[in-house]
Amino acid sequence: MTAARFFLFALLIYFVNFFPQSGNKSYLDIRSQYENLEKNNSSALPGVKQYITKAKKEKEYSRLVQGYKDAVFFSPSNQHKMLYADSTILAALKSEDKDLISMAYLGKGIIYYFNFKKFEPALDEYLKAYQYAQNTSDDYLRYKVKYHLGVVKSYLGYYQDALELFNDCNHFFETKSKEQLHPNEIYNNTRGYYNTLHQMIVCYRNLKQFKVSDSLVNVALSRTYDMNEFSLERGYFFKCKGLLEYNHKNYKAAISDLGQSLDPILKAKDFAWASVVYYYLGKSYSGFDEAKGLKYLMKVDSIFNTHHFILPEVRASYEDLIKSSKKEKSLEKELYYTKQLLKVDSVLVRDFSYLSPRIHKEYDTRLLIDKKDQLERKSKGRLISMIVCIALALFFLGMFIFRYYREQKVQRKYTELQYKLSEQGLKVREKNEKLKAEGEQRKSVLTAEQIQDLSSKLSLFESNKGFVKKGLTQNKLALQLNTNTSYLSSYINEQKKMNFNRYIGELRISYITQLLNSNRKYLNYTIEALAEECGISSRQNFSDLFYEINGIRPKDFIRKRKEELEEN
Repeated sequence: MTAARFFLFALLIYFVNFFPQSGNKSYLDIRSQYENLEKNNSSALPGVKQYITKAKKEKEYSRLVQGYKDAVFFSPSNQHKMLYADSTILAALKSEDKDLISMAYLGKGIIYYFNFKKFEPALDEYLKAYQYAQNTSDDYLRYKVKYHLGVVKSYLGYYQDALELFNDCNHFFETKSKEQLHPNEIYNNTRGYYNTLHQMIVCYRNLKQFKVSDSLVNVALSRTYDMNEFSLERGYFFKCKGLLEYNHKNYKAAISDLGQSLDPILKAKDFAWASVVYYYLGKSYSGFDEAKGLKYLMKVDSIFNTHHFILPEVRASYEDLIKSSKKEKSLEKELYYTKQLLKVDSVLVRDFSYLSPRIHKEYDTRLLIDKKDQLERKSKGRLISMIVCIALALFFLGMFIFRYYREQKVQRKYTELQYKLSEQGLKVREKNEKLKAEGEQRKSVLTAEQIQDLSSKLSLFESNKGFVKKGLTQNKLALQLNTNTSYLSSYINEQKKMNFNRYIGELRISYITQLLNSNRKYLNYTIEALAEECGISSRQNFSDLFYEINGIRPKDFIRKRKEELEEN
């Protein structure tokens, strides 16, 4: 009996010494049990839950945020990651720490982007993160938010805007990665540098600047050589190299590079870039092993069926699969891929409403619908084929008539504008003299001296092209002219017969129209660049104002001017 009691007492001492209660463990002790495990390793979750429980009990909200971030990192389930991300936000809000709140919203946005490829809600979260990070002293957080906003801009096709963000981020992360910091900070900044480098390569490739892309890819691959901790980033760089080899028509080299990229991308469950790799593998094989190429294109369809997401770049997979089905004379496959292409277009139009004209350039939605109906009728007995043919003929006839009359209208407006431009100097002088005479004749709130003073100052302002400065307001111009807004507004209303915004808008559009008409190099500018050149901040605002004043869209004017120059 005594021996038994002694044994139990010794056993109790052993457990007290070697297995202390979790409540007595420090946060550092608990995290040390799991923090070095790989991402998505569920064996870390018991320790994470212990950390969260301790933080909840002690109402340590900054620690609670860390616990939920760990839960997001180690949870293998995307749905659970999202739930933990919501909990991270709640804990951060309770902490009232703006940096933690910004980081929490950013984390949720990253899950929407990386795990679900839902860019609209991702952008909502990024913008919340950006709002809370406005006055942060945490530069890493600020540039991380900027990076993810750049990713969304790139996804939407605003590659030039995205490049500006990525260039800033790339410089910051590269600089920080070389400083004497904690190893974790060096790792995070180095990873940020490689990710921004990858996104820059994507943007340059889409802008057709292949030499820059080639150079950056070579730099990236040389720097990540034999670096296992950046295997995913190296996979992305091989993917980029493969796409560039494909653009150079080096198909075997493209297959080799794309093949090297696939394993790390699949391991990271990045199905979006995996679909791009599959698409270009399919295209690369199509020239000498069509069957193998088609198998890769089918993998793109498999990803779309699983995730209901597709990048516009791989949409053409379905056009190739439809062509192959026609070649095989497989009505069933042709109908299936036609229906799939319609689904793809509906998804893309939903997310990319501004891209719909580009999406429809090869397979018009209406044509696809008619073709789908035709194929369904054929599968039921090939009935009423004549009606379908007539409908298609009418459709194409209608499209032809529509385009013909639209082109006639564009030509008419272009001719009218050319006439106006040829008389521009004379008309402006006549108009100014007439307005000056009228201003002198009628009663004005301004004295003759004030009118003369503002007239000469505005003439100098116009001749110096002061109106091309971005952010120009009536207040700023009044200060510049050493007058007040009331006098300036009265002068413009009385003498120019318009308000301030219209006055500046007409000067800008007149200026850029003259440049387009007289200097060939501006015909090669993008709409964004032309807007920038004349001081208008938005591509859409520029296009609308150009149309309102000139009666023709800038892209149509550029096209007609190029045609005229080529003919001459």
